[in-house]
Amino acid sequence: MTPVVHSMSPQGRTGGRVYLRMIHEATADRIDWHTVPDYKRAYTVRRGRKVRHLARMAPHIRGLRHEPGTFLWDDLSILLFTPEMRARTVFVFHHYEPLQFDSWPVEPLLWRRLFAVLPQCRAVVCVAPSWADFLREHGVADVRVIYNAFDLAEIDRVRDMDPAECKARLGLPQDEIAVYAGKAVHWKGIETVAAAIEGEPGLRLVTTGSNTVGSPGNHFDLPDPRYLELLRACDVGVFTPLMREGWSRCAAEALLLGVPCLIRPIAGLGDLGRLTEQPPPDPHRLAQQIRERANASPEESKAVYETLARFDTTYFRDAWSRLLAEATGP
Repeated sequence: MTPVVHSMSPQGRTGGRVYLRMIHEATADRIDWHTVPDYKRAYTVRRGRKVRHLARMAPHIRGLRHEPGTFLWDDLSILLFTPEMRARTVFVFHHYEPLQFDSWPVEPLLWRRLFAVLPQCRAVVCVAPSWADFLREHGVADVRVIYNAFDLAEIDRVRDMDPAECKARLGLPQDEIAVYAGKAVHWKGIETVAAAIEGEPGLRLVTTGSNTVGSPGNHFDLPDPRYLELLRACDVGVFTPLMREGWSRCAAEALLLGVPCLIRPIAGLGDLGRLTEQPPPDPHRLAQQIRERANASPEESKAVYETLARFDTTYFRDAWSRLLAEATGP
């Protein structure tokens, strides 16, 4: 019989939702997936969002208590699980960032409780070595790292495009360095990049996403594959987040598409920067660094691509298939 695995719905555009959706897609022929709604992103008011989310999740989780199968979970609502349910759970830990707390003063207590119960899980997975170290420091002994993965066929298709043609289609000037700063959302650091290049001739800020903080440059909210074409049109990526990210899909995709980057060495993003040997940004000479990175050699781009290309969909499918086979077995 095909194993049954319960998870939250993988709908959404955040890195965590993309990762969960990829697990579903990669194992669809081997797993019978059952999902419950994810309410967190439906609230227009952030204050108290996670507490309201837990209240709405409670009846769904009560309904799962006697369901057969395994759980793949990546949400604080695992606190509503029974110990027996956690023993059947593979938990995906994306990142931990107090800057994103929206339910003070309760939320710090919820996270403290999460770290206490994670050792009860069948397995705990994270997406970067620094987060594995973080979890071990918080008492989770057995942590697996399964990196973000990428559809190389689609990456290669866009990589073969002429960046100048991509610029023209997107209305970006040919005679300026397009500086991609990632998503225009809180704590991603686009303000740092914008301030550094303000008034600098020949440098143009480019941002993506839902734009919750405003962007003084060219902002795009594009679906794939046009989003990848935008990255192909950019000349340099600069990632200076204040928050501790998982691994930054935006930065990894930019690197795969040949965009030389400056990467702040923080949490999982720092793992990505070290792996691909991207220099850190210096706020005092960032504009000069951007001009230097725009002239990076093609050999560097090729080496970076070869480094990240091992994290393809085959790698991801095999890693998750092995883990879920182990978790759903006797």
